[in-house]
Amino acid sequence: MKITGIHHVQLCIPADKESEAKKFYKDVLGLKEIPKPEALLKNGGMWFQVGSQELHIGVEDQVFKGKHHPALFVIGLNELKDHLSAQEITIQKELPIPGYNRFSIRDPFGNRIEFIEPE
Repeated sequence: MKITGIHHVQLCIPADKESEAKKFYKDVLGLKEIPKPEALLKNGGMWFQVGSQELHIGVEDQVFKGKHHPALFVIGLNELKDHLSAQEITIQKELPIPGYNRFSIRDPFGNRIEFIEPE
């Protein structure tokens, strides 16, 4: 047995916020939306391509906020920080990790998203 990687990470949003989520992840973060399999369309939500992995946005009746989060590799971390700040998204400084620069934000639904770039 050998685990070889991560296929996707899922974050959850309230069921009535799908259009707001699509705008944030597609338009603000610039992620590419990919089609969901036909059998899963009835569940709501949306999927995005992030490099060779996927970010799945699912809908839940109850969304829990916490420390759980994806960390997305970025080229141009400072440019992204400026882009998000210009849209009045609060940037959260993170404790240092050797060899990386990073910060995090909360999406409109309270999900934490970290952005990280090698030094």
